[in-house]
Amino acid sequence: MIHQVAAGVEIDVRVIPRAGKSAVAGERDGRVLVRLSAPPVEGAANQALIDLFSKLFGRPKRDIRLVSGERSRAKRVAVDGVSLALVRERLTA
Repeated sequence: MIHQVAAGVEIDVRVIPRAGKSAVAGERDGRVLVRLSAPPVEGAANQALIDLFSKLFGRPKRDIRLVSGERSRAKRVAVDGVSLALVRERLTA
């Protein structure tokens, strides 16, 4: 679900677009469940995910990128410059 890599961490995410508001909603099938208010059209949901993680982890948007799953609900997101402990703490808060 959350993996330490050289630059920071990679997080396996399950996205639910068109939710009431954007927020982390626990875990499902070994992935972090993220509800996004944006629709899955023209990359809007991907950008909303990057925006949410930027605020959640206190990192600039350039430090957050999609590693895989650009057109899927199952994604892997890399967050540079953060520790595994910080990510776990922020995701469970």
